[in-house]
Amino acid sequence: MKTVTLGKTGITTPQNAFGALPIQRDDTDTAVKLVRAAYEGGMTFFDTARAYSDSEIKCGIALEDVRDKVTIATKTGAKTPDEIKSQIETSLKNLRCDYVDIYQFHCSDTCYTPGDGSGMYECMEDLKRQGMIRHIGITCHKIGVAEECVKSGLYETMQFPLSYLSGEREEALVRLCREHNVGFIAMKAIAGGLIQDFRAAYAYISQFDNVVPIWGVQHEHELKEWLSLFHDEPSLSDEMLRKIEADKAALDTDFCRGCGYCEPCPKDIMIHQCARISLMVRRAPSKDWLTEGWQNEVKKIENCIGCGACMKKCPYELNIPELLRKNYKDYMNIAQGKIDTSGKWQK
Repeated sequence: MKTVTLGKTGITTPQNAFGALPIQRDDTDTAVKLVRAAYEGGMTFFDTARAYSDSEIKCGIALEDVRDKVTIATKTGAKTPDEIKSQIETSLKNLRCDYVDIYQFHCSDTCYTPGDGSGMYECMEDLKRQGMIRHIGITCHKIGVAEECVKSGLYETMQFPLSYLSGEREEALVRLCREHNVGFIAMKAIAGGLIQDFRAAYAYISQFDNVVPIWGVQHEHELKEWLSLFHDEPSLSDEMLRKIEADKAALDTDFCRGCGYCEPCPKDIMIHQCARISLMVRRAPSKDWLTEGWQNEVKKIENCIGCGACMKKCPYELNIPELLRKNYKDYMNIAQGKIDTSGKWQK
């Protein structure tokens, strides 16, 4: 498998990395075994965050004895310099090490700069001087902010959503990172689960020689799929390209990526799933999404009061109440047998 160098960091890693957000949903033994299996299978880049509950702790247990052989990236959602200092201390304790390779501002809607009055970037520089972090990165969901950060020359890595459902502006961001020698870390490379063909997802990413995808892994069977690529690396075929074009035609840009930043909902609606469930029921085995439990979750959409709290937090600026209503109507028609999962009405 080809390796990628993450811009000016000089960090080189296989183009096949571990996203540790989902292991917060695993028990400790399961999570530790997954992370360790990923390392033993060839992955050397592990991405986590202070916000992912106990993900850092699990990564720390799994990787402590091979710390010098792996790259660990974590994130801070801090809003003040004092919070950054507190969070890096916690992260280092959790990760069982005395430095992190890449420390990232998490889901930032601001391009922090020296002298902007916040003290945030200066705090990162101070942590770097102390040796607690080696490289300064940032993660964004708003592309305008991402572009500003890359052009600033202040950030060594950019983490941004990228998948074969992405548009021209996202691909231009990849090129911008190459021009500015900024490493690109691709999150959401399977679009929150909307992409079902893992080989096509990887083949798309493999076109870019400066991008490292972090695959979110929660289950052993998922990890086995990603590790299989080390021995059977796919490239874009005509068949894959046709599939990609068909998928892009079936989805417009106003789809929920399932990031969950919109939650919690005051009416207990599971927004990150319910706002895209009519897509999932068509793209994944439908029986998994048509259970009584899921139908009860979708019915909670009836309680939506349109308060707009979710819209204020959505990094993609989606009209979430409208998406929920559309998904509710479509999903219930499918659940009641009025239309099949291809979208055709039944007589």
